[in-house]
Amino acid sequence: MATAAGKMEIGISTFLEATPDPVTGQRISHAERLRNAIEEMVLADEVGLDVYGVGEHHRPDYACSAVVLAAGASRTKRIRLTSAVSILSSDDPVRVFQDFATLDGLSNGRAEIMAGRGSFIESFPLFGYSLQDYDELFEEKLDLLLKIREAEHVTWSGKHRPAIRNLGVYPRPVQQPLPVWIATGGNPESAIRAGTLGLPVCFAIIGGMPERFAPLVELYREAARRAGHDPARLKVATHSHGFVADTKERADELFFPPTQFQMNVIGRERGWPPYTRETYEAAKSLRGALYVGDPEYVAEKIVLLRQNLGIDRFFLHINVGTMPHKDVLRAIELLGTKVAPLVRKELKRLEGTGNRERNP
Repeated sequence: MATAAGKMEIGISTFLEATPDPVTGQRISHAERLRNAIEEMVLADEVGLDVYGVGEHHRPDYACSAVVLAAGASRTKRIRLTSAVSILSSDDPVRVFQDFATLDGLSNGRAEIMAGRGSFIESFPLFGYSLQDYDELFEEKLDLLLKIREAEHVTWSGKHRPAIRNLGVYPRPVQQPLPVWIATGGNPESAIRAGTLGLPVCFAIIGGMPERFAPLVELYREAARRAGHDPARLKVATHSHGFVADTKERADELFFPPTQFQMNVIGRERGWPPYTRETYEAAKSLRGALYVGDPEYVAEKIVLLRQNLGIDRFFLHINVGTMPHKDVLRAIELLGTKVAPLVRKELKRLEGTGNRERNP
């Protein structure tokens, strides 16, 4: 376990949703959503949250681009800034490294890369890649990314990108090495890959019971041990949807309608059953994967997650669909000033002796 007893990083992630309002049908512009993200980063930093992550999608209903993190870097002081995720399979590892090394310089050492294969597929045809190479692309490009962060001059060859012959990649980051996480939705091979490479891992838990990910966490740590890495030095994070409001009722009132709308949009694309109120209520139960409620309830769920999985970092993905900006800012404020202190106080009580409790 990399984090000391009672210590845990808590942050937020977003895809910069620009989905239609479920009542009026109106859309927020991409430009306005990007500007709102800067305010979110500044507030998250001010209220003591540890990390802010921006995902990558290439759809009209999201305005997300990791470039927005660079704008936030100049207005924040402490918070770490990460992709969540960079779809490495359809990107150029040289450019990804350059972008985040730039962010690292602007933020004076607060940048991270979270590399994943992506749950949406729009980036593959957009950048000229075949889904038939889905797994091979990620493995090859991750190899190049790690070589770039290891050395200033790189010699590398692969199947899906032109070779590099002893060329330098600039700028170089402040952090050595620049942190690279592996993100996965629960693929065992991804957990094993991350452990074997000695990289931190983030599990996206957006359905079912989070405790079911415990075997994957152990698989990750066992792979690290077998590869000669110390699992105690490797971080494990999770990412889940949710929302915090002053009361449970207010959280439901604000969060359910846009979530239902967007989950049904995605569900129709993927053949999922309709997202109903019953689905929602089950997911936000104590053992469910949706972290919605007042600060005390959300904190209780995060503590349970730590007990079951032994995580070091928790991402709350606050807005699944478009929500009023003022309510998103209030949720961020509550997460930093109420939820995080409650979680850390309870973890200090539970883990103060160094003995971690685990729920069945």
